[in-house]
Amino acid sequence: MSIDVEISLEESDSKGRYVARVEGTSGVAELTFSRASDRLVIVDHTKVPDSLRGMGVGAALAARVVADARENDFKIVPLCPFFRAQAGRHPEWADRLAQ
Repeated sequence: MSIDVEISLEESDSKGRYVARVEGTSGVAELTFSRASDRLVIVDHTKVPDSLRGMGVGAALAARVVADARENDFKIVPLCPFFRAQAGRHPEWADRLAQ
């Protein structure tokens, strides 16, 4: 199933979130984070409403954080259980995870 997910970044001070919207659906999914430094981001929560479950929206949010980490050279501390589980399924993300 191919869906069109639009992901935007909202950030202020040391907090932020990635927001995902799917065309033709209601509700938004989010992945929240705290910026510990310019080189370290703590992913702390992922929330996907029931109306968006099973569409791969949470996985798309997680992949976007990793892509941004590569592009902007920062590491991720995966405190969020969902993000940690996604990282376990994607060993190619290991270079962006803080040890």
